[in-house]
Amino acid sequence: MKICAIYSIKGGVGKTATAVNLAYLSAKSGYRTLLWDLDPQGASSFYFRIKPKVKGGGKELIAGKRELDDLIKGSDFDNLDILPADFSFRKLDIVLDARKKPTQRLHKLLEPLASEYDLIFLDCPPSISLLSEAVFEASNLLLTPLIPTTLSLRTLEQLIKFLNANDFNKLQLIPFFSMVDKRKKMHSDNLLALSAQYPDILKTVIPYASDIERMGLERLPLGAYSKKGASLEAYAALWQEILTLINV
Repeated sequence: MKICAIYSIKGGVGKTATAVNLAYLSAKSGYRTLLWDLDPQGASSFYFRIKPKVKGGGKELIAGKRELDDLIKGSDFDNLDILPADFSFRKLDIVLDARKKPTQRLHKLLEPLASEYDLIFLDCPPSISLLSEAVFEASNLLLTPLIPTTLSLRTLEQLIKFLNANDFNKLQLIPFFSMVDKRKKMHSDNLLALSAQYPDILKTVIPYASDIERMGLERLPLGAYSKKGASLEAYAALWQEILTLINV
């Protein structure tokens, strides 16, 4: 079982769209896939038409009073299950802080699922927090959407500094460009400059496109309602790049 967190300190960079589409493509490729929506906004849950509600809330979940197996919901797609969000997840930092070894709690919760899933995707809220540290501890791969702008680059630098300072060196940090509008000179210039500065950035570029925005109206992954187009090809290419980085 491999765990891939889709994470950024900054909000509005395409994390949820990436998590939903990668989970869908993983399942479509035949991998037993779970998507855990850790964001209290519950956008991933919404896209899969699942009520963002966890019985007992985040407190009982983190305390181990609820097994993840009892909370997981099936989706409309083969091989793809969803662990929905709950609005109480907004307090997960407080809940974690009250536990012993808080940064190990997510890993401990996910460990029993190793025989059931090949890939688990974590749709993470934007922050740098105790929950973030628990995500870093539990994950094999940290996939970070990066808009080619100054502020987005700044958060990547902050993240790299934090990971290095807190001994998360074994975690594989993989940034990629998201919500890119090549009509904007700043986006085009930054694509070239940042690709040279950060050689680990994936080659795939996810565009800023209306068909991706339609996910909110359709409440489906892109590939479930669109059969062709640049956005669909971009997510497929991103998935193939990720497959080369993880052994599943």
